[in-house]
Amino acid sequence: MTIQQLQGLIAAPFTPMHKDGSLNLSLIPSYYEMLKVNRVNGAFICGSTGEGVSLTLKEKKAVAEAWAACTKSDNDFIVMPLLGGTCLADCKELALHAREIGLNAVSFTAPFYFKPANVEMLAQCCQEVASVVPDMPFYYYHIPVLTGVDFPMYDLLKAINGRIPNFAGIKYTHEDFMDFLSCIHFQNGKYDMLWGRDENMLPALSLGAKAAVGSTFNYAAPLYYNLIDAFNSGDLTKAQSLQQQSIDMIRLLGKYGGIATGKAYMKLIGLDCGEFRLPVKNMSADNFELFKKEVGQLEFSNFCSRNPVAANTI
Repeated sequence: MTIQQLQGLIAAPFTPMHKDGSLNLSLIPSYYEMLKVNRVNGAFICGSTGEGVSLTLKEKKAVAEAWAACTKSDNDFIVMPLLGGTCLADCKELALHAREIGLNAVSFTAPFYFKPANVEMLAQCCQEVASVVPDMPFYYYHIPVLTGVDFPMYDLLKAINGRIPNFAGIKYTHEDFMDFLSCIHFQNGKYDMLWGRDENMLPALSLGAKAAVGSTFNYAAPLYYNLIDAFNSGDLTKAQSLQQQSIDMIRLLGKYGGIATGKAYMKLIGLDCGEFRLPVKNMSADNFELFKKEVGQLEFSNFCSRNPVAANTI
């Protein structure tokens, strides 16, 4: 199996919900079209942004099937589900389902209740799940701020190298640039290292990152492509300014409650994905009006993603 290293921006989509908290799968084709218009190269579904840990096994399959249906004829758009991490049997079932419906790759994160005691145990978990889909690229999702599993990924690559043939790389959502660079250089760049911290894209580019997976690419993809272009052309002053715009936008996530604020940004580009499920706190109507004013002060309309099927509300 040839593993193709990914390029550019890959969005981590929100899972659309109705007002009653049920899945709104009918929105996914429009979601996909919006990402394509904004040059996004793929979707990392059912991850942190997609509330994968709050979805049932049946719901995860339904979301995957909806994305598979609308992207099946698009060979240039990658769809990769996060399988989970806590129940390995469920992860294996979801991996087999992803292969059955024609998705491009799968991803797995560390068990975060009964945590692996060391890197070798984490490698065994990866091997067990990856082995059921030996013909699919398998990525590990490193997000220690949520899993509490914080082994150096360089050590994981050493542990899995040569024993998991379909291990493609790592979605790296952490700030350890020393470890990230060592992973990029491991075995002369053998593994695909996908950057996962949107607010730190510029330093990741300077280390050699070629692809990134992020939630803010859903609603601000043009900003990041402009940042990448500025970096590639050697205009570091412009690249730094654009990264600061990203940081200013992301700061509002924290100010207005965290991850659910991302769905408020989606409303502003005309794609209402509903609310997050408990225990995530959603934004009140009053706070949404305050949020809109602050977003306007950022001149968000100058760099936000364009939605071809609905008018932006900013």
